[in-house]
Amino acid sequence: MEFRPCIDIHNGKVKQIVGGSLRDTGSQAEENFVSEQDAGFYARFYKAGGIRGGHIILLNKEGTEYYEATRRQALLALSEYPGGLQVGGGIHRENAAGYLEAGASHVIVTSYVFRDGRVDWENLRKLQQEVGREHLVLDLSCRRRGEEYYIVTDRWQQYTDVALSEEVLTELAGYCGEFLVHAVDVEGRAEGVEEPLVRLLGGWEGIPVTYAGGVGSFKDLQKLKELGRDRLHVTIGSALDLFGGKMKYEEVVKFVAGSAE
Repeated sequence: MEFRPCIDIHNGKVKQIVGGSLRDTGSQAEENFVSEQDAGFYARFYKAGGIRGGHIILLNKEGTEYYEATRRQALLALSEYPGGLQVGGGIHRENAAGYLEAGASHVIVTSYVFRDGRVDWENLRKLQQEVGREHLVLDLSCRRRGEEYYIVTDRWQQYTDVALSEEVLTELAGYCGEFLVHAVDVEGRAEGVEEPLVRLLGGWEGIPVTYAGGVGSFKDLQKLKELGRDRLHVTIGSALDLFGGKMKYEEVVKFVAGSAE
């Protein structure tokens, strides 16, 4: 297990939001925390601590009112920590290489690959050819329907027909270097992890997987470690004291580092 930090940017500001509350109309979201610091501050902070592999997520859709302000913040963070952070949100073949050139270690992709409710294999192959498998992270963020977890796109509003399974993970892993999985229904709520999803991800042996969603205490973190068989990396947002929460950042880093020993 590794700790993977986050910098979520919405309307040009670093925020923590409630998962599933994003709306393109009016660029609205239910907010848990709005930082007074810019994205560069957090990039410098993570760099100083030697914490790598975190992700910057642009939460505004390309072409909307606040997109350029959000993009500027993302580029600022990349410039402060070249090679130390991944970036996602509106990534496609035409802009992916530019983010790598700006300092991203990986680009994180959802909607360009999961389109019209299915996997667009042609786009996936094009993107892999453009940036290389080792620089590509597939965002498999999902919501529960019945007993299964379906990948969702477009700010987590649109369901695809792709349900997560070990077979799906194995097939997609041939095209990318990592997976990022937000448990959308508990994202930003700090009320516990999605246990069935964690078991599924932890039971699969393949490329690195970062889990996000619902961690609100060290008890939750311990449960993630155990149910995920210590294979899953973790992102914590709203629950961290950096973002107004109760979990102390330094203690989280120490806990996760200890679990990896």
